[in-house]
Amino acid sequence: MATVKTLAKGQIVIPAAIRKKYHIEPGTEIQVMEYGGIIYLIPPVEDPVKAACGLLPPEPSLSEKLLRERESEFG
Repeated sequence: MATVKTLAKGQIVIPAAIRKKYHIEPGTEIQVMEYGGIIYLIPPVEDPVKAACGLLPPEPSLSEKLLRERESEFG
C-alpha cells in the first residue's frame, strides 16, 4: 500500500506503478467517490457496470439502513 501526501491545493500524486497499471496519463479523468469513510479513486474502464461489481464493501448496508428508517417512520 502506498502512502501519499496532499499538496497545497488538495492534490495528490498517484504512484507511478499504479498509474502504469491503470493506464492513467495526464488529462485522464478519474472518478472520486466516498463511501463508509473510505475515499475511492476510480480509473476509467471500458465496461463500468462490470467493473463496479464488488466495488463497495458489504458493510455498512445502505439497504438495511433504509429499511430500518422506513420501519421507524411507519412502524
